[in-house]
Amino acid sequence: MPNKVLVTLYGNDVAPRFDLATEVLIAAVDDAGAVHEEKTMVLPQASAEKLCHMVLTEEVRAVICGGIEQEYYDYLTWKRVVVIESVVGSYRRVLEEFARGRLKSGDILFDATVEEANGG
Repeated sequence: MPNKVLVTLYGNDVAPRFDLATEVLIAAVDDAGAVHEEKTMVLPQASAEKLCHMVLTEEVRAVICGGIEQEYYDYLTWKRVVVIESVVGSYRRVLEEFARGRLKSGDILFDATVEEANGG
């Protein structure tokens, strides 16, 4: 059975703050690392409380975000949701790394075209 993951979004990137996200991506990732059933949801307003509620009602098993206040981090982990925080990069690349089991808190991931454009 696939595990659901929620990524807070700001355009095509991971949102810099959990509590200010107004858009999220929810996807199912299977044990083989394949991503299924992606859906983007727009929230009527930014609310960490409503986002936490969505995580629980959608039966999300992991949350990927930028910064998150300790209160919400503690609540989600208490509810047995894995929180991967302080992540920077395009949501597509972040989701790929998560599906491969390689994403960890603090990762900074950019697409190769961005790195090459900046001389990296």
